[in-house]
Amino acid sequence: MSKVRVRFAPSPTGGLHLGGVRTVLFNYLFAKHHGGDFIVRVEDTDQTRWVAGAEEYIFDCLKWCGLEPDESVLHGGDFAPYRQSERKAIYRQYADQLIEAGHAYYAFDTSEELEKMREELKAKGSHSLQYDQAIRMGMNNSLRLLPEETAALLAAGTPYVVRIKMPANEFVSFTDMIRGELSFDTNTVDDKVLLKADGMPTYHLAVVVDDFLMKISHAFRGEEWLPSAPVHILLWKYLFGLDAMPAWAHLPLILKPDGNGKLSKRDGDRLGFPVYAMDWTDPKTSEITKGFKEIGFMPQAFVNLLAVLGWNDGSQQELFSIEELIEKFSMEKVHKGGAKFDYEKAKWFNHEWIKKSAAPDLLSLVKKVMESNQLSISNDDYLLTVIELVKERCTLLTDFYEQGKFFFEAPVNWDLPSVQPKWDAGKKSFFESFAQALQTVEIWDVASIENTFKALATEHNIKVGELQMIFRVMLVGSKMGPGVFVIAQAIGREDSIARVQKALQHF
Repeated sequence: MSKVRVRFAPSPTGGLHLGGVRTVLFNYLFAKHHGGDFIVRVEDTDQTRWVAGAEEYIFDCLKWCGLEPDESVLHGGDFAPYRQSERKAIYRQYADQLIEAGHAYYAFDTSEELEKMREELKAKGSHSLQYDQAIRMGMNNSLRLLPEETAALLAAGTPYVVRIKMPANEFVSFTDMIRGELSFDTNTVDDKVLLKADGMPTYHLAVVVDDFLMKISHAFRGEEWLPSAPVHILLWKYLFGLDAMPAWAHLPLILKPDGNGKLSKRDGDRLGFPVYAMDWTDPKTSEITKGFKEIGFMPQAFVNLLAVLGWNDGSQQELFSIEELIEKFSMEKVHKGGAKFDYEKAKWFNHEWIKKSAAPDLLSLVKKVMESNQLSISNDDYLLTVIELVKERCTLLTDFYEQGKFFFEAPVNWDLPSVQPKWDAGKKSFFESFAQALQTVEIWDVASIENTFKALATEHNIKVGELQMIFRVMLVGSKMGPGVFVIAQAIGREDSIARVQKALQHF
């Protein structure tokens, strides 16, 4: 095998879909498994859909995922430029080559003429409104016009597009790395536009030319691109020869949780989970869509859950580090069928990754969560202690605030409905005495605090179990958190006493 070179070619038209990031991941894993290169090429030829900031967003997203390319507009490389709008002059020569060989033609049809054609086809009951071999000879193009008429239109600067001339009665085949041998009838494929009126190529021409010039060895994309495969295969055949064509794999769709259709952003909003990997402002609504990062997913967990959407290594293993994924990944183990996206399972992955991560690895992530909630963190060592105490209770990184905020600030509200049915004069007396007893605890550790608590409970003839929940509510404000004596040790003597005394005023 020659050196593996794979590419991801996003359009800067909005946020990255979950399926797009999975395509990145599979490309990245395949390249790294084979010691190859992962390239990101920006496909910005559709200037009408270009969105300011989208390109930067894409690279920020990949950086957060830990899937940075070897070559791109940001990283450089031997095959620059990596932005298609900067390669415009390159595509023209290949369009001309196709026209000269009779594989493409000029089409001068106006938008009004195209609409009239579609209306006439509808009136005839046609199920296809395509610009194809059945109607091309009735349209305003260089196949129907005389050569001198075509030349005159070109000389006059008449707007045109270049279309591929799909051959009749042929079958175009290729071997997909996932799906095996696939074949397409050219009679069912329309004459796709290759070069637009503004001189920009469409995806169909640009992807073939760029993959050839950038020496792409393998091309992986979503199965929604399968209908375009015969056009691309013919372009490879006409321009460079089929031997030069990269190996292809069309990845399965990511489906809704019920398996009924492809997951989309709209479905994500409706079903209550995001499909973007990072924060993105929708240019149509100016609304910010929270993504996995903002909701509180670890990048390692996000990559892990994406990897097993449509792939497994045949084992029962579910948690994979990026190093393990690189070692084990192969395209042959990608499923043909669509993979259901289950948000609850996604949260399970994140919970497992939080549990298995060492506190120092979580420090910067948790610190951002705390500070975003106006908690000032001045002691990283103390935060590390808190992380270790509460991480098994956290499903999302954002849970660290709720699960850990009481270590940094005393409660101002208490779960009184849980306390009041159990509160009486005897318990009031116990906690007044306990606040005083805490002043004299010699060694401030879990064992000493607990022993003092139990000894005093015996003196007051109250069962320890009746008191511990109340003590917890005093320290935390609710019934949540790790062991109550562990909490007392962590927040310290003065804070523990102050919280008991303050709670007594309200209980």
